Amino acid sequence: MSQASARHLLVDTEEKCLALKAEIEAGKDFAEVAKEHSNCPSNAQGGDLGSFGPGQMVPEFDKVVFSAPLNTVQGPVQTQFGYHLLEVTARN
Repeated sequence: MSQASARHLLVDTEEKCLALKAEIEAGKDFAEVAKEHSNCPSNAQGGDLGSFGPGQMVPEFDKVVFSAPLNTVQGPVQTQFGYHLLEVTARN
């Protein structure tokens, strides 16, 4: 079964998500931005979600995690929880 490791951050608005993506793309560390701004409890680990398989996350999340290139910031991805930035760190 496929497995992926990813990190993410979660915010309430698309505008905030886009602003944080621009900061990361300009050189800010993803983990530091997640610790400072993410609404998800994973913020304590810099947004690290560990390893998981298909179907363990919401469908919008899965679609990106199991198709996006590794180590590139993806998003905003809207889910029922808000707006996410995702970075797939490993996949097999």
